Amino acid sequence: MSNDNKKFDTALIRDMAILLDETNLSEIELEHGDVRIRVARQLNIEAPVYSAPAAAPVAPAAPVAPAAPTAAPAEAAPAAGAITSPMVGTAYLSPEPGAAAFINIGDKVKEGQTILIVEAMKTMNHIPATKSGTVKQILVEDAQPVEFGEPLIIVE
Repeated sequence: MSNDNKKFDTALIRDMAILLDETNLSEIELEHGDVRIRVARQLNIEAPVYSAPAAAPVAPAAPVAPAAPTAAPAEAAPAAGAITSPMVGTAYLSPEPGAAAFINIGDKVKEGQTILIVEAMKTMNHIPATKSGTVKQILVEDAQPVEFGEPLIIVE
């Protein structure tokens, strides 16, 4: 039995690696029972390419990404109502292109209500509000890539 626990589906791992390249994700993690497979890549080459062009028109935005560990503690106190991404993927603010957004700033939301969608591995994952309250901030834009644990909205 212990040998069965150590066998991995190498085709699945290859597919996950290919999916990383096709979707420009930084990592994919799959968990089934007590088996967890994580495929990740370093984005050292891509980060400067994205940051350099973005730095000119949006100077504050580009430095914020590398400085996130410094900025996060400052935002952590007022962002007590932050709802974070449970996965790496692409955030969508509406159920389909051209449709009304799930939420807007100032809307009242109930715990469990869908606030946005995160697409991961070609699966649309409805992200629920983790608490009831009023939407104070929407921290992501439509079709924006998001990382695991990244704050998506603030509900107070």
